[in-house]
Amino acid sequence: MAIRTLMILALLFTAGAACAGTSHWGANDDPAVMRLVAAEATWAALQCGPKPEMAAYVADDFQGTGTNGARYGRVAAIQRGHDRDCKLGSVKVHFVTDNVAILYGGESRIVKSGNGKEAPRCQVWTDTWIKRDGKWQVVAAQDNVVPCKGK
Repeated sequence: MAIRTLMILALLFTAGAACAGTSHWGANDDPAVMRLVAAEATWAALQCGPKPEMAAYVADDFQGTGTNGARYGRVAAIQRGHDRDCKLGSVKVHFVTDNVAILYGGESRIVKSGNGKEAPRCQVWTDTWIKRDGKWQVVAAQDNVVPCKGK
């Protein structure tokens, strides 16, 4: 039993060390970071109008969690919104491996409620991207509404 435990610990330690060697924060001038941030900008802009190119960025097995806690899939992720003044905020890119990136960011827009009144809406999010067959696609998203600063 002790040998088995030691073998498992050695395996976990080796796997952890292998992963740790490639994990890093992306630099703003890194081409992969620029591509991922541009894709996130397209996704944020989708809330204000059609962006057909977004379909290529969302994986078939995508799963998101909306601000209301409900899960949504690929079809909902690429549906256009009817808001205005959509803006992407700052985005940080963390490469877990060469093929997995976690993006942390924010966005804002003006939304119209059912009674016709407009109000600012700000969100922060965490998105997980995987590079498959040389192409980056988002596979998971978590969105949270936050108070808008200065609005």
